[in-house]
Amino acid sequence: MAVPKSKKSKRRTRQGRAHHALGIPSLVSCSKCGEKVRSHIACENCGYYGDKKVLDVETKLDKKLKKKENTKENDQ
Repeated sequence: MAVPKSKKSKRRTRQGRAHHALGIPSLVSCSKCGEKVRSHIACENCGYYGDKKVLDVETKLDKKLKKKENTKENDQ
């Protein structure tokens, strides 16, 4: 089994990790609503991915509003 001959210094370790940083995600405009969206991901604003409707945004918004109303009523 291979075993390192000596300890890897902090400097060499950190130099090896120099390219592990995350980059800025590329954004494209949605074909339906024009909102900026990450590429290859469905639009959260209108629910379309290309020409197909994938997400039902209206029901998600309705659920959020109902949940907010219920929490407000329970707090009072």
